[in-house]
Amino acid sequence: MSRIGNKPVQIPAGVEVAVNGTHVAVKGPKGTIEKDFYNKLTISVEDNVLTVSRPDDERETRAMHGLTRALIHNMVVGVSEGFTKSLELAGVGYRVALKGNTLDLSLGYSHPVTYEAPEGITFEVPDNTHINVKGISKQQVGQVAAEIRSKRPPEPYKGKGIHYVGEHIRRKLGKAAK
Repeated sequence: MSRIGNKPVQIPAGVEVAVNGTHVAVKGPKGTIEKDFYNKLTISVEDNVLTVSRPDDERETRAMHGLTRALIHNMVVGVSEGFTKSLELAGVGYRVALKGNTLDLSLGYSHPVTYEAPEGITFEVPDNTHINVKGISKQQVGQVAAEIRSKRPPEPYKGKGIHYVGEHIRRKLGKAAK
């Protein structure tokens, strides 16, 4: 029994959901997202409530039931509120500047690192050590944040690098441990 799959998705005011078989299009104030889902599932919308049901209890159908509901819920939240990931730079001389839709990162290398915003993603730089990645697709926001973090991942000895806000970096003692 899928607890996530059986939960209905509430559709807020200002969001339109169009279901055509297993193709779902969600339109809201922030944009539009369309996606095709597993063909054995039944997706229906009644009175601003979207439900996902499955015809049988096969392993693959059960697995796709909860996944489909979660993805549709993320689509609805994305077009109504949007998603944000926050990154922080730690290290002497590490800083970021926003030039148009491109991040200009100084990360201790001999050259500056630039990162171009893909379509559907916007950056905010509240100060020179913080980056906010915003967009309507949860997957795309997380992927872009992970790519930026991979430019200089945090190292365990001094904690220098790019990390998510609130992320705990496991520290090592180094030579002092002997």
